[in-house]
Amino acid sequence: MSRICLFPGTFDPVTLGHVDIINRSLGLFDKVVIGIGKNANKAPMFTDEQRLNWIREIYKNEPKVDALVYEGLTAQCCKEVGAKYILRGIRYVNDFEYEKAIADMNRSLDSSIETIFLTCLPKFTSVASTLVRDVIRNGGDVSQFLPDIVYRSLKKPVLKEGLIKQHEKV
Repeated sequence: MSRICLFPGTFDPVTLGHVDIINRSLGLFDKVVIGIGKNANKAPMFTDEQRLNWIREIYKNEPKVDALVYEGLTAQCCKEVGAKYILRGIRYVNDFEYEKAIADMNRSLDSSIETIFLTCLPKFTSVASTLVRDVIRNGGDVSQFLPDIVYRSLKKPVLKEGLIKQHEKV
């Protein structure tokens, strides 16, 4: 039986913190599925397609990583991809409290799913997509927070219009 895990999130945008968690999880699992969740309560800055493309480009040479966009319950997505593990990154203590509540809910929905928490490296503690989006909106330099592929794509003027939803321009 393969050890497949789902790493769910919005990845809006994909940050070096996300990449750190994914890279460090590769030794733990046979396959890591990056699940870009559609959340009705969040309006993403970047399109589903762009976020999916970024992940696929970053991991194009890593056969253990796959990515998809999903809607609905994370536990259901786990079932659909054959994942018995959910991977979550923890930056601060308060992240753990929030993530534990979600893990308990997922375990209630499917008792065969275990949530695995990885703490981020200290240099990525302050790298949150929400903060990175704010820096982008206000014209700040985000190069230190993003994988090079993501950062370069934000600098391409031709692509810039298509990367970001029409209501939120860089």
